Amino acid sequence: MRNMVTITVLLAMLAGCAAAPLSTDPDQRFTQLAEQIWQAATRLTESEPERLPDMSPAALSARQQQRLEWQQQLSQVNVQKLSEQNQINHAILQYRLANQIDEYRFNAHLMPLTSESGFHTSVAMLLQRSGLRQSADFENYLQKLATVPVYMQQQTDWMRQGLLTGITQPKAVLAGFEQSISSYITEDMTASVFYRPFLTKPDTINDEKWQQLQARAQQLIIDEVNPAYQAFYDFMVQQYIPGARSTIAASALPDGAEFYQNRLEHYTTLELTPRQVHDTGLAEVKRIRAEMQAIIDKLEFTGSFADFIQFLRTDPQFYPQSEQELMRYAAWLSKKADAELPRLFKTLPRTPYGVVPVPAEIAPKYTTGRYAGASRDDQAGFYWVNTYALNRRPLYEMPALTLHEAVPGHHLQISLAREQASLPDYRRSFYTSAFGEGWGLYAEYLGLEMGFYDDPYADFGRLTYEMWRAARLVVDTGMHSMGWSRQQAIDFLAANTALSIHNVTTEIDRYISWPAQALSYKLGELTIRRLRNEAEQQLGDKFDIRGFHDVVLSNGSVPLAVLERQVAAYIAAELAN
Repeated sequence: MRNMVTITVLLAMLAGCAAAPLSTDPDQRFTQLAEQIWQAATRLTESEPERLPDMSPAALSARQQQRLEWQQQLSQVNVQKLSEQNQINHAILQYRLANQIDEYRFNAHLMPLTSESGFHTSVAMLLQRSGLRQSADFENYLQKLATVPVYMQQQTDWMRQGLLTGITQPKAVLAGFEQSISSYITEDMTASVFYRPFLTKPDTINDEKWQQLQARAQQLIIDEVNPAYQAFYDFMVQQYIPGARSTIAASALPDGAEFYQNRLEHYTTLELTPRQVHDTGLAEVKRIRAEMQAIIDKLEFTGSFADFIQFLRTDPQFYPQSEQELMRYAAWLSKKADAELPRLFKTLPRTPYGVVPVPAEIAPKYTTGRYAGASRDDQAGFYWVNTYALNRRPLYEMPALTLHEAVPGHHLQISLAREQASLPDYRRSFYTSAFGEGWGLYAEYLGLEMGFYDDPYADFGRLTYEMWRAARLVVDTGMHSMGWSRQQAIDFLAANTALSIHNVTTEIDRYISWPAQALSYKLGELTIRRLRNEAEQQLGDKFDIRGFHDVVLSNGSVPLAVLERQVAAYIAAELAN
């Protein structure tokens, strides 16, 4: 009953927003409309202070109908009459809405997990990132904690419907997934990730009140959180994994071919077919393979390419002996990269970043590293390094990984976007894989100009990372559109990169469970490098790398078509000067 009341009140608020009077000036009119849509859309998706998001059928249906109405309103805007910045704003709002509408249309809510993580990890991270300072903040947190069982049950109900309709993650990628659930169930309540906010007492709360809050938190974890996670664990082990589909291709799902094409265009922001992407990947694999062979020849290694890869995968000299060694190396590389930034960039972010391990509860099935951005201006960003299974974390890959995840990669790009006060909120928080991941891979390439790869093995590590992203174009389209088996994809990635077999397997499972997302890296990087080449060729001596980077990053994350227009305008302006 409460859910229906909440939905009714929300829709009434949204209707009020839509009815607000708009200016007659095209730019002002659009700015008002965009802000109204964004504020209302934020209320649709964000959890309330005292409860987690409502995932009931009625709530999801209501959100879909509202988004369709906003999409219709945006489609009626005469974009040609808008300023350059508002044209970008319009494109980004349309892109965000289209993705949410398409995900619902293709029943993404029936599969609220990938091979790496799911709603059970997302809700834990959401709660951990809550900014708790005053007593009221902790009270809201406790109320939200009490809604974990309802939220978990709603998500499980969607997955149960997925079992009935054949819309599930493939069984092949779910081996060991249950460990990511059991890691949240603790006998010692004070060791639970959900108890972490109560380990440090704020000065604003007295001792008696603090002890009461701590006691309530422990009781909620015992009575509500642990049973909810145990129920989800039992469902996964007893029903979902045994009943999951045996196929791996997105095209094997209902409307699967259309779904994969939709995801391809969403993640790459390009109008390409799977075959075109596949062929681009094969060409890039061939080019990079020749560069890798050149390094092997320079090292005077006696043996085949496969022999060299085996040498890299098995020789202890290439692997850290402790978590501390790996983390210290990552931190040292990060500071080394920091020092090179002024030479390549005019504008640098004020937000700092730290280097931390991937959380232990998700590390076994998690990727090698990732960037976790700040959610508030009083937080730092973090470069996550996976310290699980050290014999699968080669040191020769760390320079490229650091440049991609920290600087000049994700931290630099995302922080600069967030700090641009002149942009509306929906621009500063926007992220599209084609731009963001393309920039991350381009950042690895910049390491050559930074003198970052100071030995042949590190440079080979860079190439194996580039090969990894090129091979994604081949294996992702191969599995989801061309009938490739999981083993065929594993063999292709293993044969062409120096990634450990563990990383190869987890990566392939990631591509299976997250169709087309992996295509964005290489296609985005190819676009950025092509645009840079065009600027260099046309501007000659006028080309300034710092100025070019300012242009690329000045509008935050944007679809690649928008980036192309921005760079073309920059070239024209420089030539005119």
